[in-house]
Order: sequence, then structure tokens, then C-alpha cells
Amino acid sequence: MSKNKIVPQSEWFSAHKEHLKREKELTRLRDKIAAERRALPWLKIRKDYVFETERGPEYLADLFKGRSQLIVYHFMFPPGADYRCEGCSLLADHIDGAEQHLRHNDVSLVVAARAPLAELLPYKRRMGWKFDWVSSYASDFNFDMQVSFTAGQIAEGETVYNFEKKAFTSRDLPGASVFFKDDQGNIFLTFTTRARGGEPLITAYDYLDMVPKGRNEDGRGMMAWVRLHDEYEDDSNSGESCCH
Repeated sequence: MSKNKIVPQSEWFSAHKEHLKREKELTRLRDKIAAERRALPWLKIRKDYVFETERGPEYLADLFKGRSQLIVYHFMFPPGADYRCEGCSLLADHIDGAEQHLRHNDVSLVVAARAPLAELLPYKRRMGWKFDWVSSYASDFNFDMQVSFTAGQIAEGETVYNFEKKAFTSRDLPGASVFFKDDQGNIFLTFTTRARGGEPLITAYDYLDMVPKGRNEDGRGMMAWVRLHDEYEDDSNSGESCCH
């Protein structure tokens, strides 16, 4: 049974109106941080990274598809992986709906992973995704973006992720990188987000944060309940929670 107070309508209204002040504070702070993010300094990209795509080999500049802005989501999918990252897959489930609007606002979006394209595409078909998934297998792209690490870096504890030097055992970690291409063809890295920084791209969390049970994690960790969308055991139409 819920521990929430059950109150008359007038008290309910007053409490929610008071809470709205905090919601507005968050909205204003989010807008402020977004403006600060757009004002950050840029880093010029000086390598010609080559990607394996469904259209053949392409350079980073080609992934812009004639637009000036590019978002690359780094999917945890190393060569020969015998697992499928549930967190990356949850985020990827949200891409197609957004991408159809982004491309009309001068933004291209691609997903990149280290595995060869032949390993990526069967999973893409299984999940029913339409976004452009490319392989960085033949380049240093993932390593330079600090979302993949060499065996030597891991052995020596020389892994840098999310602007912090920290020991990791995983060869690949998630994140997103944002690029801008000017009229002269120069490409700049304008922003990166790692770890929970990609959480705003998962709108399922925003829905869950509005309901009484929240994310229903019960101290088990934020990914404990998440499954690949074709591996949930419950009948999604039954109203029963997957967490029971």
C-alpha cells in the first residue's frame, strides 16, 4: 500500500502547485546548462576517420549527409561480442522517432560501434531499427573519442572516460559525441556526453519518473529491470509489471 497521504482536493492542489516551483527551477536550470553547453570551446578534428557503412566506406565528413551538425551515439558492441548491451539497446529504441525530426533541423545522427558491419546489421534487423549504424572497426575513432580502450590501457589502468582517469575492465563504454562541419569542410568536436550523461536521450525514464513507482529499481541498480525489447517475459498488454 502506498505511504502517500490521501488528502482533500484543496490540499492536493496546494501541494502540487508548490512542487511546480521546483519543476520550473529544474526547467530553467536545464535551459541555462544547455546554453552553457553550446558556448563550450571546440576541438578541431584532424584525422580522416573511415567508417564501414551500408553504402560502402565513408569518411566522418560523409556521415553529416550534407548537414552541418552530427551526433554520433557510441554503442557498446565490440568485435565478436557474445552479448547485446541492454542499456545501449534501450537508448537505441528511442532514436528513430527523434531522428526523423532532427534531419529537418540540420542534424544528422548515426550510431557507431567497433564491431564489423556484418556483425551489426543482423542485430539491427532483429530490433527493427532504421537509423544509420556504422562500423569504426578500421579506424581509431572509438579510441580517440575515449569510449574504447586498448588491452594495454586497461592493463596499466590508463583509461580515461568522462574526463576522468579511472581503471576499467570493459573495452567499450557508451556515450555520444557531437560534431560541427563549417562551410570550408573543417570538422570540430563540440561536445561529448558519457555514462549517465546519455540518460536524457532515454525518454522511457522520463515517463517512469512521472509515475508512482518511478523506475521500480528497488535498490537493484538502474538497469536491473531493462531487457532487450523482444526479451521481456511478461505480456505487455496484461498490465502486469515485469518487475514482479
